[in-house]
Amino acid sequence: MKFYTYSFEKLDVWKDSRELVKMIYLLTNAYPSSELYGLSSQIRRASVSISANIAEGSGRIHIKEQAHFYQIAYSSAIELLNELILSNDLNYIKHEELNQARLLIEKITRQIAQLRKSINMNN
Repeated sequence: MKFYTYSFEKLDVWKDSRELVKMIYLLTNAYPSSELYGLSSQIRRASVSISANIAEGSGRIHIKEQAHFYQIAYSSAIELLNELILSNDLNYIKHEELNQARLLIEKITRQIAQLRKSINMNN
């Protein structure tokens, strides 16, 4: 069966954000059970929010709406980085794991910034 490919599925930033979600879920699996509804849940929601808002923004017709959802995705990435730093402070993740996630977050935030710039330049 052949499915229609939506525009967000073609975006490298969306693909990278999916990789980040997988990384985050693997990392948070090792968090203490006391964090199930705390930090680990918040981290997972922030990571999913990045890809979800990129997808939703790509489906918006008006540039202001697109930019708004891309800004939310960017903000979720920054929130996620903060939560990962806290996780490292609490010894839930290793410094190397934080660095690996941070590299991908930095890549994604640059891509989101470029995406916002490109939609503003095209109109």
